[in-house]
Amino acid sequence: MGHHHGQGQGHGHAHGEGHGHGHGHGEDHDMDWAAMGVMLERYARIAAPMYGEMAAWLRRWTPDPGVVVDVGSGPGAVSFLLAEAFPEARIVAADPEEPLLERARDRAAREGLSDRFDTVRAALPDAIDDVPTADLLWLCRSLHHVGDQGAALTALADRLAPGGAIALLEGGLNARYLPRDIGFGRPGLLSRLEASDEEWFAGMRAGLPDSKDAAENWPALLTDAGLRHTATRTFLLDLPAPLSEDARAHIVEEFTRRREMHDDRLAPDDFTTLDRLLDKDDPQSLHHRPDLFLLAAQTVHVAVKDA
Repeated sequence: MGHHHGQGQGHGHAHGEGHGHGHGHGEDHDMDWAAMGVMLERYARIAAPMYGEMAAWLRRWTPDPGVVVDVGSGPGAVSFLLAEAFPEARIVAADPEEPLLERARDRAAREGLSDRFDTVRAALPDAIDDVPTADLLWLCRSLHHVGDQGAALTALADRLAPGGAIALLEGGLNARYLPRDIGFGRPGLLSRLEASDEEWFAGMRAGLPDSKDAAENWPALLTDAGLRHTATRTFLLDLPAPLSEDARAHIVEEFTRRREMHDDRLAPDDFTTLDRLLDKDDPQSLHHRPDLFLLAAQTVHVAVKDA
């Protein structure tokens, strides 16, 4: 299940459109889990309308799931949206990171959901047997942090009740935040950041245990796992300017993380532009720009286990 970073980007790679944590195994000893929890919860709040649409669509295949498992849940930010969407279901947040699960349990207690909310410490692909049998398995950009994605899906298919469904969120379109020309620096900064993301992502995948190259044909991977691919649909998150403070804070966080990630990959003039975008005292920065928006598209693939 690993350390998934993002939601809303093409791979959701290195930056966290919403979901995901860490930069892979072995680097978590200095992870600020509280800060990450806040960040993931913030994104879930701003993306709640999109997740609501996804859940409503998933009801076609799982109209009344008894157990819904959020695989790679982080602090359960999306798990709570699923709890709202499926009010009769038992919700299980499964993640390798105990500090994030603890955060989820605390929130469940605060919101009076403890009687139908559980957490399981489990990492794909090793601890798959710890995941309870489910009517709906929700994998939100967690699969691409597993070396052998096909094997992980096959193991997950075993955790599905007959007639149950996997909802796999992977792919989509990279998020957009700013006009192409922002009035300073070389236009097209985001495209260059994305090229650097691709490089980072390839390195991350190559470094995973048992890493296997697989074409990112998600329906085919689901079919190979013995499931019946039934549908693919893309959902839009469209937050035009002027943005809420939450959405603006999310974008500042995204760009801050990307500035750190791409330290050795970008041209000096792009660093100058990024630093200006992140400078609170600059009226043209992300903190103050009136033209900041968030437009992202996330793709969901559904596959069903025949009864």
